[in-house]
Amino acid sequence: MTSKIRILGIDPGSRLTGFGVVDFDGDQALYVASGTVKSIDGAFADRLRQIFEAVGGIVDEFRPDIVAIESVFMHKNAGSALKLGQARSAAICATFKHGAEVYEYAPRAIKQAVVGTGAATKEQVQHMVVSILSLDGVPAPDAADALATALCHGHQRRIHAQLGTGAAIAGAQ
Repeated sequence: MTSKIRILGIDPGSRLTGFGVVDFDGDQALYVASGTVKSIDGAFADRLRQIFEAVGGIVDEFRPDIVAIESVFMHKNAGSALKLGQARSAAICATFKHGAEVYEYAPRAIKQAVVGTGAATKEQVQHMVVSILSLDGVPAPDAADALATALCHGHQRRIHAQLGTGAAIAGAQ
């Protein structure tokens, strides 16, 4: 395992997509950047284009080695789940041009890795992200979820390196 690796975490949404960039230098997680892509105006196809272009710009700027993205979870509303899946696909496709590896994590696995329980609230995730990364302020909920996704992958990667299990990442789909 190389000592320094950059991970882009993505919390996809059809209106708000969080992103978080974390460098792992050995066992230490270092905050780089985070924010939210707002895609609330226009037809749905226009919103997908906004997500694609914004995530593409983030990848161009930060050049991650790995992209970790939250997988789709079951919604009560099938239409919402389909829109989330399309937004997620737009974000993933925007990362392809730089050849970063893409890993997917279930929301419960991310919360478990960062908070210690898969049933954690958004506030608990925000609190732990602030604590782990020694942030001065509290990131927006979607940005905190994206940072948690990056942290989840970093921790999984470190555990598997210690166990000698190589590229197989538990929880990744």
